[in-house]
Amino acid sequence: MYKIGIDLGGTKIEGILVDEKYNQIYRKRIETHQENGYDSIVKSIISLINELKTKTDEETSIGICTPGFTDTNSGLIKNSNTRCLQEMPLKNDIEKVLCHEILMENDANCFALAESLLGSAKNQDVVFGVIMGTGVGGGIVINGNIHKGSTNIAGEWGHHTLRPDGNKCFCGKHGCVETYISGPALEKRWSELTGKKEQLQSIVQDLSDKKAQQWKNEFLENFGISLANVIDILDPNAIVLGGGVSNISFLYDEGKKIVYDKVLGNFTQTPILKNSLGDSAGVFGACLLSN
Repeated sequence: MYKIGIDLGGTKIEGILVDEKYNQIYRKRIETHQENGYDSIVKSIISLINELKTKTDEETSIGICTPGFTDTNSGLIKNSNTRCLQEMPLKNDIEKVLCHEILMENDANCFALAESLLGSAKNQDVVFGVIMGTGVGGGIVINGNIHKGSTNIAGEWGHHTLRPDGNKCFCGKHGCVETYISGPALEKRWSELTGKKEQLQSIVQDLSDKKAQQWKNEFLENFGISLANVIDILDPNAIVLGGGVSNISFLYDEGKKIVYDKVLGNFTQTPILKNSLGDSAGVFGACLLSN
């Protein structure tokens, strides 16, 4: 059976058609246009799936990775930073039009699955996949299978409380990890310290002055505490970082050292790895859902 994978992101929707060995047959990326609302996104996804289907005569499975998670009881999307998806029956609405069962999973779970089976953490038994981008998410893969938990929220470290009474999060809580080490949160903090509005990739080019050092030290401290908490609970064989923030090189030396310093005991050697699939992890993870 061939496989269709859809990666629904805040700015783009990517689709891929692969064969049984995950060789790419066709791939296409379109803009999400979330400003046009929920119905527009549903129509875009359905149109992209139908286009991918025309590229083969083989039967296909369909997997979709989304921001947020699907509530097991209501079937509604929860905790999505693509706001127009919140509380919407995305899986049901797509299946109704396509008359085809689809598999739908959180984007961080898809990332973790792809990196554990095809990417940097291949052959590792317990993998924690991290997404640090527009939001912060995580996925747990154990022996090649996503560990979802009883209500589908396993791995959601982005909404662990890092600072009680801290920054307000869209989820309704205060002090969530996401409000400190996501891309937008880091850019906001930079603006507070320096008065400058800059993108993250520009910020990290020169961190030599005092304010820049303060920004970096705060970032590393928050990163270290957040991941150390995960290691203390899960003790994974490997952690893989993804999302735009994962491109910051000092996370893999200075960042790793701070994580290790904060973990229980002084013998932690959990590999903290850069992803190898890049922004392809989402679509490949969506394809892998039908394994």
